[in-house]
Amino acid sequence: MTPPNTAKKTLRFPSGLYGVTPEWNDATTLEHAVRAAASGGMRALQFRHKSPDRGLRTELAQGLATLCRELKVIFFINDDWRLALELKADGVHLGQHDDPPAQVRAEIGPDMLLGVSCYANVPLAQQLLQYDVSYIAFGAMYASQTKPLAPPAPLTVLRDGRELCERYSAPRPAVVAIGGIGPQHAQDLALAGADSIAVIGSLFMAPDIQAAARALSQPFSSLV
Repeated sequence: MTPPNTAKKTLRFPSGLYGVTPEWNDATTLEHAVRAAASGGMRALQFRHKSPDRGLRTELAQGLATLCRELKVIFFINDDWRLALELKADGVHLGQHDDPPAQVRAEIGPDMLLGVSCYANVPLAQQLLQYDVSYIAFGAMYASQTKPLAPPAPLTVLRDGRELCERYSAPRPAVVAIGGIGPQHAQDLALAGADSIAVIGSLFMAPDIQAAARALSQPFSSLV
């Protein structure tokens, strides 16, 4: 399924900036930050919150789901496919310790978008592509405060992942780079084969979130 705001219609997922939320508990602060990021060019958002308090996570996610529909930003939920179904999110992102992609695809049906972490493992990406994924994500591309123990992924995995994705007819799966990415890296990642970059700190911790989003998005502007 191609998202309704995907300007590059050959992709199953928007090219450009993919924001990932910091673990903030204040809904107002979070929503103001998301508005600023969207105004700077962010085209997709992943809600990532590891609190065991499901009530809090649901409240925050509900607010963001409503906001993203207003802003026409694609909205993903990390890990929790049940919450994604409950809130009618656009998609769900799975890592290596989450439920198996085959099970999740069966549960969410054919229309919900599905993203998967592939780390630096191109054979894993090839295996996961069979589950009708919207994107394969590689990283950490650079040192990451969010996942400091994540093994480094060389730029070559983006090229190799892109070759895998281009075997699919349009709309094809996208290649997402993640991990320690700042504006100074965006151009190199785009040239290496990334369709999109997933960013937390250098977006939401920036003194000017809108300007940071614009700088992170700029290298991908020729792709949309």
